[in-house]
Amino acid sequence: MKSQFNEALGNLIDKLQGWFNTTIEYIPNFILAVLVMVAAYYTSKYTSKFIGKLVSKRVEQDSIKNAISRVSAVVIVALGLFMALGVMNLGKALTSLLAGAGVVGLAIGLALQGTLANTFAGLILSFRKKIQIGNWVETTGFSGEVIDINLKDFTLKEADNNIVVIPNKTILENPLKNYSLTTRMRVFLECGVGYESDLEKVEQLTKDVIANTFEQVESADDVEFYYTEFGDSSINYLCRFWIDAESMLEKMKAKTKAIIEIKKAYDKEGINIPFPIRTLQFDNKLSVKSPDLQEAFSNN
Repeated sequence: MKSQFNEALGNLIDKLQGWFNTTIEYIPNFILAVLVMVAAYYTSKYTSKFIGKLVSKRVEQDSIKNAISRVSAVVIVALGLFMALGVMNLGKALTSLLAGAGVVGLAIGLALQGTLANTFAGLILSFRKKIQIGNWVETTGFSGEVIDINLKDFTLKEADNNIVVIPNKTILENPLKNYSLTTRMRVFLECGVGYESDLEKVEQLTKDVIANTFEQVESADDVEFYYTEFGDSSINYLCRFWIDAESMLEKMKAKTKAIIEIKKAYDKEGINIPFPIRTLQFDNKLSVKSPDLQEAFSNN
């Protein structure tokens, strides 16, 4: 019994001596690994601030800027962790950690694929020069001013002050018309005049009114005027001209002003803008003295 106890005690002492020797042997590597992690931590802080300032010059959204800064910090800390594990000769642990991270990342990616798609789409939209906050755009049936682009959605404010929130993925996968990319817009105006009107006079009068109403139109020759059809109650035309505008609201105001001035000019010159008229014509002549009609009334 005493010999067995001494043997167990000896084994324990050997184990403790082995652990002690291993600890003493790995102390320099451990200290170096700690220094690597500390350096990675402070490097991530300064890198995050630097990238934040760099991104803020290209992106106005705070949410996007903060997200990119945090991602850069996490990447640097992760690199520091892998280097520290390598310094401590924990290659197997590093391999297991990478394999586990891959499995977890795959599971998270499958579970949050919609959210991740919107996140990456938000990052892409934030770096697009042709889509900026304050632009007037039209997409997926909605038109309005861009008031926010974040990691989840794309927010528009329509002309009636309604807020429309659209997923970033939808914006990225569908056509988008940006009215703010150009300082000029073409106004289309359709109208009709009576068949009795002098068509040449109508054309010249309309061009003159447009040229005198808008400073951007230098002369009447810059106004396009085309008769399009013989309508049911009028001869219809299409008038087109360019204005300086960056939003649909300015375009609508210009069209409204043009309609008002053209109506005033037509009224002054006696030019008729007819509304649809339906004429009923009876070719069969009925007479109350007809024998058949008198017989019908007498039977009733």
